[in-house]
Amino acid sequence: MKLGIIGLPNSGKTTIFNALTRSTLATGAGTSGQFEIHTAVVNVPDTRVDQLRDMYKPKKTTYTQVTYVDIGGLDKGIGEGGLKGEFRNQLGQLDGFIHVVRAFKDENVPHPYDTIDPQRDVESLDGEFILTDLVMVETRLEKIDAELKRKGKTADKAVLDEQEMMNRLKAQLEAEKPLRDLNLTEAELKPYRGYGFLTLKPTLIVVNTDEATGDVGIAYEHAMSMVVNLKGRIEAELSQLDPDDAVMFMEEYGITELSADRVIHVSYQLMNIQSFFTVGEDEVRAWSVPIGATAPEAAGVIHSDLQKGFIRAEVMNYADLLAAGSEAALKTAGKFKLEGKEYIVKDGDILHIRFNV
Repeated sequence: MKLGIIGLPNSGKTTIFNALTRSTLATGAGTSGQFEIHTAVVNVPDTRVDQLRDMYKPKKTTYTQVTYVDIGGLDKGIGEGGLKGEFRNQLGQLDGFIHVVRAFKDENVPHPYDTIDPQRDVESLDGEFILTDLVMVETRLEKIDAELKRKGKTADKAVLDEQEMMNRLKAQLEAEKPLRDLNLTEAELKPYRGYGFLTLKPTLIVVNTDEATGDVGIAYEHAMSMVVNLKGRIEAELSQLDPDDAVMFMEEYGITELSADRVIHVSYQLMNIQSFFTVGEDEVRAWSVPIGATAPEAAGVIHSDLQKGFIRAEVMNYADLLAAGSEAALKTAGKFKLEGKEYIVKDGDILHIRFNV
């Protein structure tokens, strides 16, 4: 999962990046409007992995991971005529966005629009993305129209289907609504994934507050979207502390969960992703699959050979295993299952794949 941290200049997105990744990137307005990318890969915190590690005492423990990309270069008016070039390409390759919106006040850090207005800022950047997608759709429709004029009745049905879909997308964008609100099925989307439409991507709005600011509400009723409030500066400082010191600091400021944990968990919800586990003496490992994935599809995440030669899956539920205390006790309780190719993997499943290649 690769998530882009975006936002207007001086919104504190690099501060949020530091909080999530324990990085120490310099923050400030010095690079406003300049195209700049920073990437970090972090483990997804999961107490279930910790519990399984304690139970199996493996040689190796592996968590799922998320890649955060801090993309600098968004500035007021940068999207006039639609975002272009490498900046647009980088945004198109991401799985989703963490849009940092400023709610804190600091006279030493000027806002590009002079005043603090989180709702306005969200709508401003959304407008840039809608325009960028609209330019792409209109460009594609022009090429389709030219092809249909050239080929006439000999045109492929796929081209006609694409024209119909592009007109549908155009109408949505002209109404100034993101494409994800169309709630298209995966089958409908698959032929068009390569376009990297920005307003199709799940978006988490992170309202960046401070100790003097309470939670700020934002109206953002869109599909595959959520809003959270974070005290960015404080949590970036917390990420650099020793764990014991961090606990004391959190108690002082009334913070019950670090931003990294909260943002990752919410991101998983938005991306329609869940975790399953494999266990043993060699390794306890967490894996990510889309919600609704079948057992063979989960096997393919582990290794393509497992999916090709899939016979069946031995399935345990994490909560059941923890309650039983051991695999033997779980089997005695009749909660150890053998499932076939049609089985839909559930969050917290522990799988052992039987296969033959």
